Amino acid sequence: MSRNVDITFACLPLRTVSRLDVPLDASPKFREQCERIKSAIERHGTHNTYYLHNARCVYCLTNRDDVGMVEFTFEGTVFTDENDQKTERCELHVHLSRETCDWLTEPVVEWFKETVIKAVAVEFDRYIAAGDLQQAVQRMERIRAESDKHGGYVGMYL
Repeated sequence: MSRNVDITFACLPLRTVSRLDVPLDASPKFREQCERIKSAIERHGTHNTYYLHNARCVYCLTNRDDVGMVEFTFEGTVFTDENDQKTERCELHVHLSRETCDWLTEPVVEWFKETVIKAVAVEFDRYIAAGDLQQAVQRMERIRAESDKHGGYVGMYL
């Protein structure tokens, strides 16, 4: 059985961010992303919070990509329970990025935006169950330790 929802994302465990300064030579796009991450940390803290970026959610409403495909991009914070075993909620900014659905209306787009948030919560639970969350945390901690060891600058580790 093929899945009708395809979700991909990069995950930044906010507890692994030790520096909030943005490199002086950062591109405008990278600078904006760093500012959004900094804002998420200021609003939500770093405990049991994860920043999802470079993310998309695609719904295939028919069996043809050129008819009935709706794609959203999203970015934002996922909150887990105390033990990082279950998604509690998501605070995401969701945008329609493209579609091949000529019957799509604005109320349906808004409904799908809410559905993306619910679908991401389900997918993040799958991410946790697969061990990917723990691997992401360990990878980010290794990067931070290596940077600290060499006195280097890795910025927000993106």
